[in-house]
Amino acid sequence: MAIQILFWFVSGLFFAIAPIEQVRSEHMKATAPVADVEIGMAVAGLQRIADAAPGEKIEIRTMLGRPVALVSPREDRPRLYDLSTGRQISPLPAKLAVQIAEADYVGDLRAAEVSLVTEESTEYRAALPAWRVDFDDDANRALYVAHDTGVVTARRSTLWRTFDFLWSLHIMDFKNHEDFNTPLLIGATALSLVMILAGIVLFPSRLGYNAWRRRRRSRAASRL
Repeated sequence: MAIQILFWFVSGLFFAIAPIEQVRSEHMKATAPVADVEIGMAVAGLQRIADAAPGEKIEIRTMLGRPVALVSPREDRPRLYDLSTGRQISPLPAKLAVQIAEADYVGDLRAAEVSLVTEESTEYRAALPAWRVDFDDDANRALYVAHDTGVVTARRSTLWRTFDFLWSLHIMDFKNHEDFNTPLLIGATALSLVMILAGIVLFPSRLGYNAWRRRRRSRAASRL
């Protein structure tokens, strides 16, 4: 229990010191101006994809400065269309995912490696499949780009991985790093509470307070 209490204090101190914006790599996100989509362009683009399969929701936005439409069916995977040509561009090829990640990353650093992620992990639990784009910087940063939507869904770094590891120690979920209602955590917390209460009760004795009271009573009795 002493080791686990040490984990709680060390991880809690780290959480208090580390700025959450830097943990999430928000300070490394490029702030490019958002391009507007003209209504006429949107209408013409939707006409180009009029024969496409229907969807429950259609979102019009820009991607790398181009107008695109994201069609989200009720049960199937989303589809992304280039409104200027009417061509479906999802699933995204690796080259396009790299361009999206490099545009999202502040500075001129180029991607060092790209790989396809098809399963959840402790590092990534968002939309799947997704492209993982790694940058060779001092933080071992990796950006995840959704395969179907072209959205950057996660930004990871050494700081985030350290945060996540300490979080797993803090909540005692060593496998998935997300469940803070485990019986192990509840039991450890209850036992720690018992230890603290026992320590409070025994603290006066450890200071010699009880022995001092006995000596005082003995002297008082001898005077009588």
